[in-house]
Amino acid sequence: MSTVSNRLELRPDEVHVWIVEPERIDDRQLLDAYWGLLDAREREKQRRFRFERHQRQYLVSHALVRLTLSRYAPVAPAAWTFATNAYGRPEVQGEWGTRLRFNLSHTDGMALVAVGTGAELGADVEDAERAGETVEIADHYFAAPEIAALRALPPERQRGRFFEYWTLKESYIKARGAGLSLPLDQFAFHLEPEQAPRITFDPRMRDEPEAWQFVQLRPSTRHQAAVAVKRARGQPLTVRWQFTVPLSSDTPPQYKAA
Repeated sequence: MSTVSNRLELRPDEVHVWIVEPERIDDRQLLDAYWGLLDAREREKQRRFRFERHQRQYLVSHALVRLTLSRYAPVAPAAWTFATNAYGRPEVQGEWGTRLRFNLSHTDGMALVAVGTGAELGADVEDAERAGETVEIADHYFAAPEIAALRALPPERQRGRFFEYWTLKESYIKARGAGLSLPLDQFAFHLEPEQAPRITFDPRMRDEPEAWQFVQLRPSTRHQAAVAVKRARGQPLTVRWQFTVPLSSDTPPQYKAA
């Protein structure tokens, strides 16, 4: 079993996204090692999940956060401490709190953590094969341009486009650190082939489209993901993403420029 050793560099124009598939990890030695990294509050929260798969998702994803942060700073994985803002977004406490930004997202079959320096960022991953309503949700909560664009697509493409919109919207509100207190119908994404997603705002949002960049990821045939970074449009931005089994192995990274 490997440990975090060589530090990685993270430039201001980069975001690194580390992806894990929790349900694929059944090595008891690894799972016990992850448990040893969590603090008392995290362990108590993990125990409260009713189903074993949700307990495993929480365990693996929160160990991933700690081990990922320690790739970039001389802090032991178990030594990281976090605080949450008024809307529940966790942030690093202490010396590295002003240098490292991270955002965690998990769903059935996958968890990811995005890491950057300085700029606010958000990330979301969704299981696009999950049961339940999709387009119907858009009709009630999305912005009018998104609903029109979604309904203009052939029916067989609407579900996939819904998750593109949903992950982008989630990544933005998570980057803002305000969660669902931000009304989803007051900002809209515009998706064009071979172009980065664009955002527009209702004047009530008091935000500037040029201040944001977005990158979409398709980490598996089942999952859709997105990253939001508060970085002026037109400035270079590279997202590097790779799969990992924390404390065991990493796959070669892939790159996507915004």
